[in-house]
Amino acid sequence: MTADDDGRAVEVEGSVADEDRAQAQSRTALRRVTRARQRRRWAVEGVAVLVCLVVLISYLASRSDSKPGDDRAGGSGDVPAGAARPTGHPATDGRTGEAGPAMPGLRPRQRPPSPDPTPSASAPVASPTAPASPRPPVLSVTRGEMPAEVDLTAVGTRDWMHWGERGGRSTVRKRSGSGEIVDGGGAGIRVGWDGNQESVRWSDGSSDQRTARGSSNGVYTCGAGNGFTLAITGSGEPRTVQLYGGIWMARGRLEARLSTGGPSSAAVLEDPYTSQSAQFTIRSTVPKGARLLLTWTVEKVFTPRCGNVGLQAVAVR
Repeated sequence: MTADDDGRAVEVEGSVADEDRAQAQSRTALRRVTRARQRRRWAVEGVAVLVCLVVLISYLASRSDSKPGDDRAGGSGDVPAGAARPTGHPATDGRTGEAGPAMPGLRPRQRPPSPDPTPSASAPVASPTAPASPRPPVLSVTRGEMPAEVDLTAVGTRDWMHWGERGGRSTVRKRSGSGEIVDGGGAGIRVGWDGNQESVRWSDGSSDQRTARGSSNGVYTCGAGNGFTLAITGSGEPRTVQLYGGIWMARGRLEARLSTGGPSSAAVLEDPYTSQSAQFTIRSTVPKGARLLLTWTVEKVFTPRCGNVGLQAVAVR
């Protein structure tokens, strides 16, 4: 091999060596680029995984805080879909644990004043100056058996009156009584009678007859349409009136009414064959200035021999 050949061989070998070094450097750079790309991909994937974990944790936390029924009707709890929740301040929409929205003129976090409670419509307060309404008229008549003996002093605590002690025109009144009983007369002729089946007594009579024991006296009047008319002066307070009367072979009718009109009540006592007595109880509330009117009359007779109604006494308490 000549010198020129040796030089060219050395040059060729040098070129090959340079090319090998260049290729080695290229492969090294390529590996670096590949590792850098791999690290960036790992970083992106790690960030994506972290974001997914954060989203998942947030979702699970929101599910655990939701109330039962929040997934129904559009996520509004028990409120139907499309229905708006009430708005307003805590004092008016049921929320009291947080500050309400700001109002003009209020500093931040300052609550608006609570509204005054609405008064109940079911319990109105009556005006202290309103006058008490008057009691409505009350009237009832009932019939019962007359006791064998009646103590007029005991049952007539306010007033009492007795008829027939000394004939058809004779009367005895309660001493220092209220004077509420008024004898208004009546159609027919009054006749004294001393044979009543039941008797009366008293210990507080007027001056001409202070006391009596076992008096069977009374008065009667014969014929259909005839009888007795009485009145009790009203005071606006509840009153109980006892009328002691009887019939003989007749039908008697006791009717009670008010002088001012309004309600009325009646009771009947009848015996076609013999005599019978009764105690009539009249309960009433008569306005002051008005009167309770009583009529005790023969409604029907069962004999031409003086079918009649009789009267012994009237007591008020």
